[in-house]
Amino acid sequence: QVQLVESGGGLVQAGGSLRLSCAASRSIFGINNMCWYRQAPGKQRDLVATITSDGNTNYADSVKGRFTISRGNASNMMYLQMNSLKPEDTAVYYCAAEFIRHGRTYWGQGTQVTVAS
Repeated sequence: QVQLVESGGGLVQAGGSLRLSCAASRSIFGINNMCWYRQAPGKQRDLVATITSDGNTNYADSVKGRFTISRGNASNMMYLQMNSLKPEDTAVYYCAAEFIRHGRTYWGQGTQVTVAS
């Protein structure tokens, strides 16, 4: 089990940058997948980026080249660096921890990102 807390959201102009943080209640290095999802109003929750326990990363096509997922030097931290933000990136961003063997996913409460045009 793990508790997750996101921070770093806010209002930014198009073309700007934000860095989201996810603080876990335990080390994340043993967790199969650490992910960022986002959900815009009236839309489904979509996967944005994943970092595996091996350190491999994957991104949604819509954010490739603009967003970077990483783990921090502190073993319980994960980040999402978001550059060249667009209005369509506006959403609530969620941190998630996926335990494949147990079939469980744990979620944070979300942080709002708003990109003004």
